[in-house]
Amino acid sequence: MSEKVLMKGNEALAEAALRAGCRYYSGYPITPQTEILEYLSWRMDEVGGAFIQTESELAGINALLGAAAVGARCLTSSAGPGFSLNQEGISYLCAGDLPAVVIDVQRIGSGLGDIAQGQGDYWQLTRGGGHGDYRTIVLAPHTVQESVDMMALAFDLAEQYRHPVLIASDAAIGQVMEPVELPEFVEHDINKFDWTLKGCKEGEPARYCSNVYYFMGGGYGHDDVTDYYPAYLAHKYAEIEANEQRWEEVQIDDAELILVAYGCSARIAKETVIEAREQGLKLGLIRPITLWPFPNKAFENIADSVKAFMTVEVNILGQMGDDVRLATKSNYPVEFTGSFFSVPDPAEIIANAKKILGK
Repeated sequence: MSEKVLMKGNEALAEAALRAGCRYYSGYPITPQTEILEYLSWRMDEVGGAFIQTESELAGINALLGAAAVGARCLTSSAGPGFSLNQEGISYLCAGDLPAVVIDVQRIGSGLGDIAQGQGDYWQLTRGGGHGDYRTIVLAPHTVQESVDMMALAFDLAEQYRHPVLIASDAAIGQVMEPVELPEFVEHDINKFDWTLKGCKEGEPARYCSNVYYFMGGGYGHDDVTDYYPAYLAHKYAEIEANEQRWEEVQIDDAELILVAYGCSARIAKETVIEAREQGLKLGLIRPITLWPFPNKAFENIADSVKAFMTVEVNILGQMGDDVRLATKSNYPVEFTGSFFSVPDPAEIIANAKKILGK
């Protein structure tokens, strides 16, 4: 049965992964995600799984290739420069049609940056920092409970599309303690899929794991691949984009200005909408739950009252603004309120909203 407890965000993510059937973790410690690794270092053994603290983030992500290929629900986590080191492995997971879950607990950067909460990885999460033609599904929780709920969804989506899924957390959500309801354990059958590598008996021909053979073994140029693979990829990404857009709306029906925020910024944005309404300022909020596919559908039927949009982010370049401009077909001004070191407070957001609306 489900269980309600008080947990830190990172530890709740780790426990939720186990309850979703994850039995393999490999990764390397880095603040502010180290509690995930620490928690799984002892808890994974209790549920009969395998935990490996690797010598680097490179080893951690690449070890997932083997675990995913044999059908395990597998996980790694990182932050900041460690997540940058994950990018090549994520590209290989995509090339091999391999399901895995990767957690990025964002902190400020660039470079080494600092350990404070940040949302400067948006472009890296949604555009991909590795090589080649690929996108990744990106889920963005804004509470500890949603972090827990998204873990099962992440593994389900990874297996449905045979594709890596990223969870975009941040230091604020990872470190905060909140009451959560933990789900019951799900048992995952490592042999349930016919595409997984299961070994061969003596005398049997070698088995290949779908595109893993070609795209990890240098198979470009084979007629079956060059004819089939581009259409296959295009169809996969189109299907994800059509079916997996997720978002939350808050009082947008009569809004004059709509905030767009995710993660820790969305928590403040919700508070801002309430405070602004009390002051007679009609703000609303669209909270992307999937960063990719970006919820373009949320912007299709915007009320006539809307005059502008404003992204609220913990970065200094307003990284999500590009996607809002694309979603709105550049028919509205898209402004930005953000900070490098902290989440903008409601007073600052409201002051900027009044300037935009001329009030």
